Amino acid sequence: MGGTEHLTVQREGATLVLTLNRPEAKNALSLPMLVGLHDGWIEADEDDTVRSVVLTGAGGAFCAGMDLKALAGGQMEGQEHRDRLKADPDLHWKAMLRHHRPRKPVIAAVEGHCVAGGTEILQGTDIRVAGESAVFGLFEVRRGLFPIGGSTVRLQRQIPRTHALEMLLTGRPYTAREAADIGLIGHVVPDGSALEKALSIAGQINACGPLAVEAVKASVYETAQMTESEGLAAELKRGWPVFDTADAEEGARAFSERRPAVFRRK
Repeated sequence: MGGTEHLTVQREGATLVLTLNRPEAKNALSLPMLVGLHDGWIEADEDDTVRSVVLTGAGGAFCAGMDLKALAGGQMEGQEHRDRLKADPDLHWKAMLRHHRPRKPVIAAVEGHCVAGGTEILQGTDIRVAGESAVFGLFEVRRGLFPIGGSTVRLQRQIPRTHALEMLLTGRPYTAREAADIGLIGHVVPDGSALEKALSIAGQINACGPLAVEAVKASVYETAQMTESEGLAAELKRGWPVFDTADAEEGARAFSERRPAVFRRK
């Protein structure tokens, strides 16, 4: 497993846990964090023993976005990682899930601040859990900046446009309850238990057929902007091959034998 000084990588069974680890700065984005995130997504994609990913933050915060003080002063941490950015100019966008969609389900476990770039990364995740005191928002306009991590495109596709525009244009903070009410997150849990809830959801996903899970996720995203007839046709192309797998046979057999299925990605 990889990781950097600002991004830790751990395994919890079949779940890869990526932790933004710069708590002294509310996990504000840094070069080491972005490099670690990028490598974490690639590891999850390439390791077939990984069936889900949980993204969380250390120290009671998720991510406070870009480190504006460091950016203004030209003192971004981790300059030794500059060569990675030069080699792949899109690395930071892939890290923030703007230019990359992992094939495994990604569950966000949010505590504390999840603002600006944090809310932008959140939009690239699939399932979202937050502690009651979590704070969300796209603060960029308040600083004369643009939320260029994808929010002007994605947010209106994930929540009603009126709510998306209010969040984008006011730059105000949103509570976890407000975020749940507008559909930005799916679960609000007691503070300190977001990771536990996310791992519980991951465990349920991990017990399912991995080929089926990945095909379902792919189908949902690739058909999102299609017409219904186009989407239904695309769904068949994704879905029928799943029925021809050994995992599908095992699922039916396990059901009839009243035992847990043992899926082998075949």
